Amino acid sequence: MDLIPAVIKDEAFIAEVESYQHDEEHFHLWWLGQSGYLLLWKGKRILIDPYLSDSLTKKYATTNKPHTRMSERVVNPVFLKNISIVTSSHNHTDHLDGETLITVIKNNPDIKFIIPEANRQFICERVQIADDFPIGLNDGESISVDEFTFHGIPAKHTEIERDEHGNCKFMGYVIAFGKWKIYHSGDTLWFDEMVELLKPYRVDIALLPINGNDPSRGVAGNLSAKEAAQLAKAIAAKMVIPCHYNMFTFNTADSGEFANEAQQINQAFCILEPGGHFGSSSLRHL
Repeated sequence: MDLIPAVIKDEAFIAEVESYQHDEEHFHLWWLGQSGYLLLWKGKRILIDPYLSDSLTKKYATTNKPHTRMSERVVNPVFLKNISIVTSSHNHTDHLDGETLITVIKNNPDIKFIIPEANRQFICERVQIADDFPIGLNDGESISVDEFTFHGIPAKHTEIERDEHGNCKFMGYVIAFGKWKIYHSGDTLWFDEMVELLKPYRVDIALLPINGNDPSRGVAGNLSAKEAAQLAKAIAAKMVIPCHYNMFTFNTADSGEFANEAQQINQAFCILEPGGHFGSSSLRHL
């Protein structure tokens, strides 16, 4: 199977990021595939849930659940320098990839690593870091790093699961910086309190999964295309960008279906290809 090509990759991708390095007015966002993004604002680079290896394809190659890759890798993590912050929303490998994160952290000695506090021990073992290196966050809490404030939002990946101390194991983040707010849901289903929690943030961009919840896949589910469009509308997001599709053949979705659902309810959206770029100047007319 031919892989879906990245719009731009590796050295050319980094060169494009560098070209916006001194933009003081707008933020810039690139889709890295699955639920991974690179956010650039005022020269500061934030990596959100990067999965930039074939670790899952190798892990499941001889099982009854092969993770057959669909899209080209956007960027080799060895090229990712000058990263201020990296996040993980939960412990699943496509959101906490040791092969990616070990390299990124090694190449960025001053990086800050934001995680769900509940997952600290597991994360430190997988990423081979000291127990006190990550910055732990729980739902209902906020932390500020380098002019970015991260607000913890619970995520329901089958259930809203907590550890023995009440800390949330699956998280989303509202990332606030300057006049902007971006919501990255992590992996989640819709839950009753979701709209009430999110609406006060007046989110500019919602980054939402669309691969749905099909128990026959043998993995925890997410919002469907229709639910992602409806959630963005319900929280009054200015723009929604879909993710968590076109990475693995067994667990994907049709972005065209998502586009149709968003159009039907007049919800602004942007569909990115791997390596695709979104700039906040696109929000001017909304």
